[in-house]
Amino acid sequence: MVDPCRQPAIDSSLAAAQAELSGLFGDRLCLSQAVREQHANTTTWMAATPPDVVAFPRSTDDVQQAVRICARHRVPIIAFGTGTSFEGHVNAPFGGLCLDLREMNRVIEVHAADFDYVVEPGITRKQLNDMLRDQGLFFPVDPGADASLGGMASTRASGTTAVRYGTMKDNVLALKAVLPSGELVVTSRRARKSSAGYDLTRLFVGAEGTLGVITELTLKLHGIPEAISAGVCPFPSIEACCETAIAAIQSGIPMARVELLDEMQVRVCNAYSKLCMPERPHLFLEFHGSEASVAEQAERFGAIAGDLGGGPFEWAPRPEDRARLWQARHDVFWALRSYRAGAKVVVSDVCVPISRLAECVRETKRDIERSGLIAPMVGHVGDGNFHASVLVMMENLDEVARTKAFLDRIAERSLAMDGTCTGEHGIGEGKKHFMVAEHGRDAVDLMVAIKRAIDPDMIMNPGKIV
Repeated sequence: MVDPCRQPAIDSSLAAAQAELSGLFGDRLCLSQAVREQHANTTTWMAATPPDVVAFPRSTDDVQQAVRICARHRVPIIAFGTGTSFEGHVNAPFGGLCLDLREMNRVIEVHAADFDYVVEPGITRKQLNDMLRDQGLFFPVDPGADASLGGMASTRASGTTAVRYGTMKDNVLALKAVLPSGELVVTSRRARKSSAGYDLTRLFVGAEGTLGVITELTLKLHGIPEAISAGVCPFPSIEACCETAIAAIQSGIPMARVELLDEMQVRVCNAYSKLCMPERPHLFLEFHGSEASVAEQAERFGAIAGDLGGGPFEWAPRPEDRARLWQARHDVFWALRSYRAGAKVVVSDVCVPISRLAECVRETKRDIERSGLIAPMVGHVGDGNFHASVLVMMENLDEVARTKAFLDRIAERSLAMDGTCTGEHGIGEGKKHFMVAEHGRDAVDLMVAIKRAIDPDMIMNPGKIV
């Protein structure tokens, strides 16, 4: 199927590229409509635009050869992990080749003594942590979905544990990436720090596949804590939740997770995950450390929460209770899909300095009420990141218009508070129009210059970021 917006040079060369790719991949090259549609974005309300062909490489050499073929014929390349991104990252607006990296899911090197692993990009975070458990190690970045590590690096993902362990940019030590020319670049070595030259690792972490295809990652690991304790704490208002989280961080409590759910989201989770929490704003919390330090952290947090009207704090002491609690948090997207039959779930994603968090959340809550939208709120409030997930009926054009206006306002509100239009989901197709407002024209022009220097034919995931 030919997209009328596609570049003519790409159209004229597509058949020749497909012939060469067929010779390279054989039955690992797929042109079926169903498979191609599965490799377009389905977790967003943006129109899905599938690629022309999907390939399943098994090695870096496969990726290099495929990229060289596409470079010769100026055919776009879109890397695909698990397809859980929200901003149209894996859409193919100009068609082209989708490289599904699921079969590149091996552990390449194990350096347990150095607390790092070298892995291929198709391995998911749950698969990795299952492998690590027997060695007393874990990889901490937890976006909720069982995303691929390559996709998480490409979108600079974070999630529930970022308040303690940081985001992907803090946990990727080095990587290998295939450039648009087919050359392989190694961005760094395994040392925990370096002052040698440009930080190429962080250039690719967050580039959303627009500069190259990541084929190996060296990941920083952490020891599994001696003690882990989790629980939930209700509050009289969403502002009290935010103020408690801010006060706890400012007092130096090293919480591993602190997640906000407003009263509507609690209602949704109760129905979907069979919980029985009171329908009030809640914080979900987790503490890591020794038995003594975990008890001390929880006691200090409880005192702060009590001063702000929160409580009672209910523990989830058994591992199975803790797993059930966090599974309910991770299932928020699916719970929302079941709450309003037929509705699309449109997830906003902003982040502000924590001192502005309560204000931003309060104004957003009022905005939702004024707009007449159904939009439960959740957030990784320990680092100032929160989401309002709008349940919108796409056939209701007025509701769609109100949703779009709301999403623009929440991003503008965050930027006005010196925040960002996306704390973790990335830019993709959906948020390109905020790039100049956030970074300024000169910075965006510099990004464009970098993109054109590395990818002059604009074949790497075109239509994203810039």
